[in-house]
Amino acid sequence: MSATIAAPATPCRHCPNPRRARKLPGSKHVATLGVGDSNNPSSARVSSSRSFLFGNVLPPRTVRGYPDEERRRTRSKGRPFFVPVMEWQDCTVKMEVDIPASAAYDFYSDRESFPSWMPFISSVKVLEDKPDLSRWSLKYTAFGQDIEYSWLSRNMQPIPNQKIHWRSLEGLPNRGAVRFYPKGPSSCVVELTVSYEVPQLLAPVASAVRPLLEGLMRQGLERFATIAKSQSS
Repeated sequence: MSATIAAPATPCRHCPNPRRARKLPGSKHVATLGVGDSNNPSSARVSSSRSFLFGNVLPPRTVRGYPDEERRRTRSKGRPFFVPVMEWQDCTVKMEVDIPASAAYDFYSDRESFPSWMPFISSVKVLEDKPDLSRWSLKYTAFGQDIEYSWLSRNMQPIPNQKIHWRSLEGLPNRGAVRFYPKGPSSCVVELTVSYEVPQLLAPVASAVRPLLEGLMRQGLERFATIAKSQSS
């Protein structure tokens, strides 16, 4: 049967809730939970890192979110609290280009050519031993600051002349797909969709990130159409 610890108690400066945490004589950090083994005071010992829990305060941490999630709910000592997840955004840009779908597909498949037409991509390097993997770097100035990110991406199984899609494995979380819809023998519609986790640095201006990226993607597809047409003619 448990009993309240009867040892003299003094407030512990390590705990955010002094009414529920006490320091026993001769111990570094002991919490009085209200019950314990009177013959074994050490049964009430907890590490200083766990003392955050006594006041329903969690130490800071990052939680990765996904597009269909809004919040993760957890409970501590029967009291609910919420840990916010990082925001995901989706951008889609569609454009008709005056080249066949097969030519547009082939040109887009050349990942290392992206910096020549996509404004915010500074470099792409395909891994020689694993050609489905590539390292990407983003560099752009916006919102009064220089924005730089990188990631490792894997190209998933494509559908020739119809679809190319990918997802990041490390670095900036993102995924996306580009689809090619034939409009005739010499033209097609290119639809580019990119989903990404808003970086913590840009969280204060998250609502402005999507329109900025959509504008840059549209500029990129315009350059894509011009360069691809010149190379296919």
